[in-house]
Amino acid sequence: MKFQIEREVLLGPVSIVTSAVERRQTLPILANVYIRLEGKQLTLVGTDLEVEISIQTDVLSGEDGECTITARKLLDICRALPETASIDFSGEGDKAKMRSGKSRFTLQALPPRDFPRLETGTWEERIAIPRKELKALLDRTSFSMAQQDVRYFLNGVLLELDGNTITTVATDGHRLARSRAELSSPVSSQRQVIVPRKAVAELGRFLGEDSEDITLELNSNHISLKRPGAMLISKLIDGKFPDYKAVMAQVLNQKMVVDRQEFHEVLTRTAVLTNEKYRGIRLELSKGSLKVSAHNPEHEEAIDEIPVDYAGTDVEIGFNVTYLMDALKALTSEQVEAELQDANTGCMLHEPDNDNTLYLIMPMRL
Repeated sequence: MKFQIEREVLLGPVSIVTSAVERRQTLPILANVYIRLEGKQLTLVGTDLEVEISIQTDVLSGEDGECTITARKLLDICRALPETASIDFSGEGDKAKMRSGKSRFTLQALPPRDFPRLETGTWEERIAIPRKELKALLDRTSFSMAQQDVRYFLNGVLLELDGNTITTVATDGHRLARSRAELSSPVSSQRQVIVPRKAVAELGRFLGEDSEDITLELNSNHISLKRPGAMLISKLIDGKFPDYKAVMAQVLNQKMVVDRQEFHEVLTRTAVLTNEKYRGIRLELSKGSLKVSAHNPEHEEAIDEIPVDYAGTDVEIGFNVTYLMDALKALTSEQVEAELQDANTGCMLHEPDNDNTLYLIMPMRL
């Protein structure tokens, strides 16, 4: 195969597909990117057998063919070339050659017939959703995913389709994030799937900031997202996600409304003197006032106070300050409403008069 392409045209697709390739692989070919040219359309594919990303782009000229070369080296070469460079690529047998100006590179190639692809079977559900909206749903919840939890079903984001609603949920057992949006048309049946952590991370890059619709397809084992000239496929986590609706159905009768930015700033100041391992802070809520305090093993102390809109009974409760700050950063309203009860129940954070996005944070004993 042979083709000529502008460096800037090739760099973006190579960056995206390389992100799916793991640095450490049991199979040497999984470190490679698959490249195929048909006419003037170049297809690049990267996979780790859990997530597969394929991107198409146009070349200036070329001869049809296919090959596989090391993804990381291809990316590093593209990055190192001048922005205005043009690349001549040729692949034959076990070698691939790249030429740009006076630069020459010869890379090892592996047989394209050995490159593995994900077998997805038949898709059972298909919906269209704006890319920006799906990305926002994931951004509002994905930070609450567990990391390498033995409860493997927590190491991902729950995606729920029900009627005209799409919902994303994530929890690590200490906090829970839920966000939902309306679909333009109803789904054929209710469905819950768990998208693994790596696929969620790749989706953030894959979706980008464009607002055009993306096609989402599902079956019992895989999820696929397609946009013009690009597709991401991922295996799903086979497990039962916790009943998040039951978890969120707590009785929380005390309500506080506070300036979101002011709340975040007081937590940031107080967090300086928290125990680095446990990150615990104490909230003392009384009429019109919120006192925030922190202690650490060196017997240092931070105390701060801000005005709030609160008329309930006095409440004293401990939290992991990181969880509170993450939730406040994910919300976008000027004010935030917090629903609490006592030191043994959680705190629900959301925008006033809007429960499309909710954060439930469980208390800490300090």
